[in-house]
Amino acid sequence: MIIKAGTFQRLHFLYTLFPAFVSVSPRKLIQSCSSFSSAASQIPTSLEQEKSLIDAADVFRRCGCTDAEISTIFSRQPSLQRSKLNLLQSKVNALCSIGLVGSDLVKIITCRPRFLSCRFDQGLDQRLTLLQSIFRSREKLVRAIVRNPSLLTYDPEKWMKPCLALYESVGVTNQDVADVLSSRPTIIARSSLNEEKLKYIHGTGLSNCDKLYKHVVVVIAVSRLETIREKVSTFETFGMSFEEVMSIFGCSPIILTYSVDKINRHMVYITGTMKLPANSVIKHPLLLTLNLETVLRPRFLLGEKIQAMGLLPQIKGEAMFRALRMKEPRFIRVFVTCHEKSVAEVLMDFFLKAKDVKRLAQDFKAVEQKGFPF
Repeated sequence: MIIKAGTFQRLHFLYTLFPAFVSVSPRKLIQSCSSFSSAASQIPTSLEQEKSLIDAADVFRRCGCTDAEISTIFSRQPSLQRSKLNLLQSKVNALCSIGLVGSDLVKIITCRPRFLSCRFDQGLDQRLTLLQSIFRSREKLVRAIVRNPSLLTYDPEKWMKPCLALYESVGVTNQDVADVLSSRPTIIARSSLNEEKLKYIHGTGLSNCDKLYKHVVVVIAVSRLETIREKVSTFETFGMSFEEVMSIFGCSPIILTYSVDKINRHMVYITGTMKLPANSVIKHPLLLTLNLETVLRPRFLLGEKIQAMGLLPQIKGEAMFRALRMKEPRFIRVFVTCHEKSVAEVLMDFFLKAKDVKRLAQDFKAVEQKGFPF
């Protein structure tokens, strides 16, 4: 065995610091130092790993991103090109280990440009363990993370567990929370319940056995009380009782997310132009969910035109609600192109012009931001 000079230097250093080694065989000490030296030389340092990476683009390229996707990432967050490669590599590797691919990284950075600058990798195992117990499926977990990357940054003790306990107290299970997180990804940080919100939940008449119950609870929990009160009072101005208003929210929870302006415009058109009773939206909530400018008004006006021309079939009564539910190609086929060519052209021209009518002064409307969520 050839003994290098460096080995004797390390041996002398050990003898100086630890005299107890004197009792050990010098040959055994030499063999130990030699084996340690050879093993240490085989461990790549972080500096060597960093040198093996050409630039930040190489980090994303190794995780499967195309050049076009890398260009999108850097255009969204140019500072990533100046990141420390070893830190960037460790964070990207952590995301890839969850199951994210290159296209998912593009969506995440487009949604949250500074996401890779935060320290989400610290305590990541604990958060992933809790998230996996909620979603019970890696595919659902990945889909939720892509929609809201902040799931990897929430503190389990401060945010996640209290949120789950809050929903469990009103009969919404962890599995229900996982289902709703796909459509409402920010509920963990924005959920709150008090006596007034619980009154609104109970007013819908739904129980925790109903399919829509979890959606009603979540939307009310993340909504501000001021906007809920405004929407309830908007319906009440059209002569509806509190119980009727809450039954609308129970039938279609998405109406709770609509602005007060949208609700008011629809109700004015339904009661004023279409001459329907205000409580008709309870049985037919699609009157509120359909777009007023492109669906509701053009189809109602076309129905009046067909009635004025004495044509069949007509759009009135229950047939009107069926017509409103139709996809546009089928609607045109049933009520427009079913007539003679000359009549169909007149009806089609009228229908397209009705759809082309824009809301008055819409381009000059001042946008009022009231903050998240509704």
